[in-house]
Amino acid sequence: MKDLGYPERTIELAKIAGYLHDIGNCVNRTDHAHSGAIIAYNILKDMGMDVKERTEIMMAIGNHDENTGTAISDISAALILADKSDVHRDRVSNTNLSTFDIHDRVNYAVTDAELKLDAKERKITLNLNIDTKLCPVLDYFEIFMDRTMMSKYAAKYLKIWFELVINGTKLL
Repeated sequence: MKDLGYPERTIELAKIAGYLHDIGNCVNRTDHAHSGAIIAYNILKDMGMDVKERTEIMMAIGNHDENTGTAISDISAALILADKSDVHRDRVSNTNLSTFDIHDRVNYAVTDAELKLDAKERKITLNLNIDTKLCPVLDYFEIFMDRTMMSKYAAKYLKIWFELVINGTKLL
């Protein structure tokens, strides 16, 4: 957001939303965006944050899940792009390959992930390297297609282009 010229306070609100966005997982993974939005709103209210700002954060958190949300503000769009690009081997704590589900296998197979913004070209690129000995690229799309499309629309909301490059091949 800084590279796109957003004001410092908007950037700070996006950082707060990013920090709190998965707090709803403490209740349940299902509908975590909605419960997280309510929890975050109440925390920020108790801390004395202005109602307009805490509502903005609540809306961003409540709309970051690909099953029920969409980009509704610049802050929500930035949160979606950051959250949906978070795929990498480091996310897998259990490294016993024989116990992996598809999420573990895909994340573990991603050996390098970079989200890079070219503000001049107004383009954001998610560049992934996937070890295809561990996981075919198709498995990535099995669980990340909705997230990829959500990222595309979030970028469009920010008036930038979203690209996905996997193993050197531009796919979107």
